[in-house]
Amino acid sequence: MTPSEAVRQLNYVLAHAWMIRTYLKHADEIQDDEQLIEVPRMLYDSIRAVEPARLRGDEAEFLRRLKGKLGKLRKLSEMFSREYRRVSSHTNFEMAALSLEGCVQRMEEIFAALIIPAASAADSSSSAPHLLVENAADDTAAAATAQQEDQTREVE
Repeated sequence: MTPSEAVRQLNYVLAHAWMIRTYLKHADEIQDDEQLIEVPRMLYDSIRAVEPARLRGDEAEFLRRLKGKLGKLRKLSEMFSREYRRVSSHTNFEMAALSLEGCVQRMEEIFAALIIPAASAADSSSSAPHLLVENAADDTAAAATAQQEDQTREVE
């Protein structure tokens, strides 16, 4: 799978994860549960972390950032699947846990199928450190702007 195809497919998975996040964010049952409330927060952080790279069309950065989040997302999914019954055994929570598990599994499959062209891999490993810091600052600013826009939309 090419990086372009991987990014396209991962965006579909992230859209699904965003809907899981939205459901859980508004679920009264988890609002006071310190452990479970981390699920929508982590999904938000993970999706927003790749957004600046997606907006710039920087596939390599998008893939690098998301792959870096994958281990945490896997642990989060496992925890949610184990723990959601403490607050509710409702089918909605069961399906949210299954959906999140499916998202993580699909992301793992996409990364496993990813073939990075040799020239692309060499380019990314030779990046100057100052450029990485500069990009990180740009990403932080873009993520902050996106978060402000989200908050504005939620108020409306």
